[in-house]
Amino acid sequence: MRLFAFLRASPHIYKRKRKRRTPPVASSHTTSPHRHRHRHRRASSNMPKRLQMGAKQGNAGEDGKGLQVVADDGSGVTASAIAASYDDQIRPLLDAVDRLRHLKVTQEGIQLPTIVVVGDQSSGKSSVLESLAGISLPRGQGICTRVPLVMRLQDDPSADSPKLQLEYSNGRVVSTTEAKVADAINAATAEIAGSGKGISDAPITLVVRKRGVPDLTLVDLPGITRVPVQGQPEDIYDQVAKIIKQYIAPKESIILNVLSATVDFPTCESIRMSQQVDRTGERTLAVVTKVDKAPEGLLEKVTMDDVHIGLGYVCVRNRIGDETYEQARVEEERLFKYHPLLSKIDKSMVGIPVLAQRLMQIQAAIISKCLPDIVKQINDRLSRTSAELDQMPQDLNNVADAVRVFFHIVKQVCNSLEKVLVRGDFDEYPEEREFHGTARIAEMLSGYAKKLPVECPRNSNELFLMEEVRILEETKGINLPNFLPRSAFLVLLKKKVETIDQVPQDLVNGVWEYVENLVMKILLKHSDNFPQMQSPCRRAVQTLMDKARARSAQHVKELLAMELVADYTANPDYMKTWSEIMEGYEKFMEAVEDNSKPSRITLEGFGEVDVSHLRARYADLAGKAFDLRARLTAYWKSIVLRLVDGLALHVLLSVKLLVEKDLEDELGNELLANKFAGVERMLAPSPSTGTKRERLKKSIVLLRESKEVVANIMDRISAASEI
Repeated sequence: MRLFAFLRASPHIYKRKRKRRTPPVASSHTTSPHRHRHRHRRASSNMPKRLQMGAKQGNAGEDGKGLQVVADDGSGVTASAIAASYDDQIRPLLDAVDRLRHLKVTQEGIQLPTIVVVGDQSSGKSSVLESLAGISLPRGQGICTRVPLVMRLQDDPSADSPKLQLEYSNGRVVSTTEAKVADAINAATAEIAGSGKGISDAPITLVVRKRGVPDLTLVDLPGITRVPVQGQPEDIYDQVAKIIKQYIAPKESIILNVLSATVDFPTCESIRMSQQVDRTGERTLAVVTKVDKAPEGLLEKVTMDDVHIGLGYVCVRNRIGDETYEQARVEEERLFKYHPLLSKIDKSMVGIPVLAQRLMQIQAAIISKCLPDIVKQINDRLSRTSAELDQMPQDLNNVADAVRVFFHIVKQVCNSLEKVLVRGDFDEYPEEREFHGTARIAEMLSGYAKKLPVECPRNSNELFLMEEVRILEETKGINLPNFLPRSAFLVLLKKKVETIDQVPQDLVNGVWEYVENLVMKILLKHSDNFPQMQSPCRRAVQTLMDKARARSAQHVKELLAMELVADYTANPDYMKTWSEIMEGYEKFMEAVEDNSKPSRITLEGFGEVDVSHLRARYADLAGKAFDLRARLTAYWKSIVLRLVDGLALHVLLSVKLLVEKDLEDELGNELLANKFAGVERMLAPSPSTGTKRERLKKSIVLLRESKEVVANIMDRISAASEI
């Protein structure tokens, strides 16, 4: 973006001016220009290209009254030029984001670019923030930060003295001083999270207007601890982890991970958490503290980068003991310049001033990247919310209006149901599979067909044809010996049909349960603005579904009864299958009548069978038993086909009638039966509707204010681009 052209034009080094009484310390940047540029390239390699806007750090100062800029060629550039560019272009962006955060636009699901500070307990997280802000934060045993602390640091060159204030989420503002800020934060924390050691996710904001502080907004979160101390809840780790993940998960968040040099980086819990949401590390910057306590191997740690920190490392020395912040910066510079091990770390990776500069660069880049999307999200959300408010019902003045609205809602419900249950049109619910009615019913019908046995059910433990033999013995009569009794076939058919009679009943029960749930959900959705009418409508739907279930149950009984009335089919496949099976009749009879032949034979339609038990006692009935089984095996295919097709067509027709006629009639009958009592209840204002209307109005006010904030910023950007 041209907005940040002044940053990309030449990388700069911000350094504070020294007090005259402090002897000047030679800067490591006064070496040759070639070495200077080489060091800058190495430092920049730790950052994405879009953030390589200059990371070299000069000498640290003390009084913070001004910034001196050193360009790549070593020439001095007046602070006023860069400050003017910053104040004109970047500072308004940061103020706009802070204004959006103050408006709580995040409650509307719009994420804001944020620098989130995380770290294990005792990692030095608070000390880093103190060094950046030049103020003292609460200290103590255990977790010091018990609520999210939004720190808004604002450089105010004209400020004779620092101005600090705490802003609560309810809008209350409390002014404080540097000397009392720690107590003020503790008091605010106790008010929000209690006086014990518990934590809360409700944030407080600390605004620091002070000469020389970096223009930054950071969110300090509770330190990570696995073992609760006395007074802390047992699940303190889970509570802290939940808050941290809530803040670092959005892709708009930059993670400032504070690590102690005394620990192995891969074992840090804060590293593990940040890697869960930022696997590549592209939005994670690491700050290494306590470097004076563990200098051995630190250079390798920050250059090897075993934990994938995409935005690089900055090593710092925080204030020790009674040092002033100015003294701490001087000691920090000396440490990294003269320590035999720490002096080997590239100067673009050390010092609080470098950290401040790096954070401002990252902040500018992430805001410029996210701003267009924020504008789009605000506009989209405002349009949707306004449309939703416009769709809210007007107050009804008389019964005629209520009746008109009632039948309008019923018509909407029927139209939606016709789409999803009859036409297979899911444009209203593209991602909600439960509303794809035709597909779900088709799945049920397919499952029903698979549950019906393809072959005629048999007792696998019974000897071949013995069931048929027993039935033939019980149905024999005075007739010609070569005739197959029809009664035997019907008795056997009845037994087989009875084994599957529950399967079609289960299907219709499942279909109507699904349809009832679907009708209820769509009805409640369309009548959401009139909850008074939902109770009578629910009764009407339940009554209608009971009738539908009863009709389908009766239809299933009739289907099964029809199969037992007569052994009939016009399906030519019956004769074809029977003929194919009967081709093995002679082979079967030879095996039964000739004891010299093998008793185990393979027959078409039956597979391998044993006939030894038929040879002696049942040889005279074996032929009829074989024919009986052949007929039933061939006929079974027709039975299954009729049960599947007949019930499927019944279900589809019943659903179609319910949607196109029955539902509207039943809802109308419910209305008339109660003498318009349900409609009269619609005239009374609904508390839930009123609450929803007020919520939408508040959202629209918030979004309009947010839109005005970003519109003003975009206008300034456009104006700056034209210059």
